[in-house]
Amino acid sequence: MQPLVIYPYISPDRRYKATVYLYVSSFAVVKQNKLTPIIPHVAGWVFFFSLVLGFVYRSPSIDSPFGIILSFPFLVFCLIFIFLFYFNTYVLIPRLYLERKYVIYAAVIAILFTAVFFIKPFDDLMSEFTGQGNGPPDPPPGNVIPEPDRPGPPPGNREGRPGGHTDIVSIILFITVWSLSTAICIIRQWRNTEKRAIQAEADRANAELSFLKAQINPHFLFNTLNNIYSLAVTKNENTAESIMKLSNIMRYVTDDIRENFVSLDSETDCMRDYIDLQRLRLSSKMDVTFSVTGKTGNKKIVPLLLMTFVENAFKHGISNHESSDIHISLSAEEQTITFFCRNKIFDTKRPAERTGIGIANTRERLKHLYPASHSLDISREDGFFTVQLTIQA
Repeated sequence: MQPLVIYPYISPDRRYKATVYLYVSSFAVVKQNKLTPIIPHVAGWVFFFSLVLGFVYRSPSIDSPFGIILSFPFLVFCLIFIFLFYFNTYVLIPRLYLERKYVIYAAVIAILFTAVFFIKPFDDLMSEFTGQGNGPPDPPPGNVIPEPDRPGPPPGNREGRPGGHTDIVSIILFITVWSLSTAICIIRQWRNTEKRAIQAEADRANAELSFLKAQINPHFLFNTLNNIYSLAVTKNENTAESIMKLSNIMRYVTDDIRENFVSLDSETDCMRDYIDLQRLRLSSKMDVTFSVTGKTGNKKIVPLLLMTFVENAFKHGISNHESSDIHISLSAEEQTITFFCRNKIFDTKRPAERTGIGIANTRERLKHLYPASHSLDISREDGFFTVQLTIQA
């Protein structure tokens, strides 16, 4: 692996470039998925320390950047700010700030800030290589009036390091590193909260769909069994055939409805059996047409989705006294499934029958499973109830 080359800032009067070689070959054995979270951290610290290195390297007394990298003040400087970043990220934020222990968190910040204020890591680094810290610059060379009574450096300070001034750069770096680590933690926490909310929404949608399906089964079977019971009471010769068709429907309802999506052929066969069961009890005044066009074999659809509209048409679109017709068609094209159902509306004075999930819950199923790939148009005009449903599939 080739070394990473960084060119720190050099003053314009210099004709050479400082090259810092940072080898990362030790990370080559790490898998890509494990290396991915590490790369931004490595790149960030390389960029951060290269800026500091370039600032210190401007000193004329320094011939090689490796002398700075391997020096004790530079290592202390790096360790201080790395410690501050990760201590805040993985200890203080999770255990204090997120636990609402704000007073303790603020006290720890104040203690660490005070420590950096007195340690002066950047001032130490500058004093090591430039002979001066972050304070006032040395006077220019020339005739300087001697000051015999000038006091020496304060006790405890290294020779040549000015005392009594504030290391502004270290304070700024402390605030920057601390703010960045806090922002990263907050963003990470927000993303985790958002993921949990999305998962909760998905779980809620699945629970609603399961509830809707559980409502479909008893309602559908209740009406179908009522029809077969009427045939059995009248000793109709088509009772056996009706039982066979009901068996096919029950197999579809009990087995295939467990899936969110089934083949369109299965849904079509269920509709055909249901329509045939209804035809057995209809009078000659009723005309029911059911047509299927296109290739349905490779299409998927939500189970019993279309059956809701078919059942609704037979519930409200038949009469024993008036002639009417029910028209149902299904077209499977390359990218879409189009369903059309039209029936006359008859007003009945008898109490409304149990309607199961109804049209409203069917809309909910469409919203959950086809959020942006369906179009449902339901109209009541001129005494007819019309359903036009288009699904991108």
